[in-house]
Amino acid sequence: MTSQSQGIHQLLQAEKRAKDKLEEAKKRKAKRIKQAKDEAMVEIDQYRMQKDKEFRMKQSKALGSQGSTSEEMEEQTREAIRGLRGSYSRCAEGVLTQVLSMVCDVQPELHANYRAAD
Repeated sequence: MTSQSQGIHQLLQAEKRAKDKLEEAKKRKAKRIKQAKDEAMVEIDQYRMQKDKEFRMKQSKALGSQGSTSEEMEEQTREAIRGLRGSYSRCAEGVLTQVLSMVCDVQPELHANYRAAD
């Protein structure tokens, strides 16, 4: 009987060691899963930051080009205004003289459709 109780005792110890090993394996598995999850989160954060940076660069490039286009349009407008003012200052005196001569120097003449009353 002692050999049977020793055998049962050995089986119980073997079962306990197996249960301990199983528990240890479960803990290692849970730890590896948690570690993999943490690494994945780090990679996701890095990827998100990289894409966000690329987006901001594209956005600034697009907005920057709009800003430079706006500045170019404003410069062209200022240049056109300068040209018109220069043209005005050069031609104003001659146009004014021409208008005054047309208004003040009237040459009376009969209209082409005028019929003299008999």
